[in-house]
Order: sequence, then C-alpha cells, then structure tokens
Amino acid sequence: MTCPVPEEQQPLRQYQELQESIFFRWGTLPLQQFLWTNVKIWLGCWLITAPIAAVSYNPHRYLGQFLVWAGVGATLLLVLPLLRLYLGWLYVKNRLISPEVLYEETGWYDGQTWQKPEADRVRENLLVDYQIQPYLKRMEYTFAGIGAVLACHWLLWQANKF
Repeated sequence: MTCPVPEEQQPLRQYQELQESIFFRWGTLPLQQFLWTNVKIWLGCWLITAPIAAVSYNPHRYLGQFLVWAGVGATLLLVLPLLRLYLGWLYVKNRLISPEVLYEETGWYDGQTWQKPEADRVRENLLVDYQIQPYLKRMEYTFAGIGAVLACHWLLWQANKF
C-alpha cells in the first residue's frame, strides 16, 4: 500500500528537514559544541539586556544589581530559541510515534488520516528512541540548568549583598 500523505507532510521527511535545518541542527551537535553555542547566544543576549539593566541600575553605583538583572534577562532570552528548538523536535517525535498520520491533501479544510503500516511504526519508534529522544533529554537538562541559574540569580537578589 502506497502512502497517500504528501511528501512534505510525512513524519520521516519532516525529521530529515529538521536534521538539515541550520537552526534545528544546533540541538544535534555534540554536547560540548551544543553547550558552547548556548554560551555564545547567552553572551550575545547580554548586548540586548545590559543596556536595559543599565538604565535601571547604574553599573558604577549598583554593579551587583546590574549584573543580576542583565544576567536574568540574557538567560530568559536564551530560553526562547531553546524552547523553539525543543518544541520543533517534540512535534516531529510525536508525529513519528503516532500510529496514524494526520495530513491535508489540498488545504486546511480537507484533513485526512492514514494508518501507518506496522513496519513503518517499528522503524520510526526506533528512530525516536535512538535519535530524537537523546536530543530532547539534553534540552530538558539544559532547561533544568537554566532554572538553576535563575534560582541563583534570585538568591543573589534576595541576599542583597552587593
């Protein structure tokens, strides 16, 4: 039985597109490169948040408060692309593990469902288990680390020992 799902809507094709995408490839980098990319983006976010924090807390008089709030802002800005990365991989994972594929033949108004053959389901479940799930787990740990960083900022702010 041939697959009636248009090629661009097939979950396996969507997975391949994510792997080829410059943005989504970031999540598949080796751990050290992944972390270094996060650090570079975080430092780039400082270019946006430092001037904003400087308006509220003059760095010459309130260096501690300035550093805390610029750091919080940069960290929160880092969360946005990470969240997009995570949700993109999660969407494809859910499409791959689903026993059926929802698709549109010509537009949003004519949605159809196609049951995947058992062989396709097994292959795609293995792909999820060994390829996609490690990326998602890494990003979940990254979010936990970001939560820890934000908690440290909060503790510094509460300690108010600048």
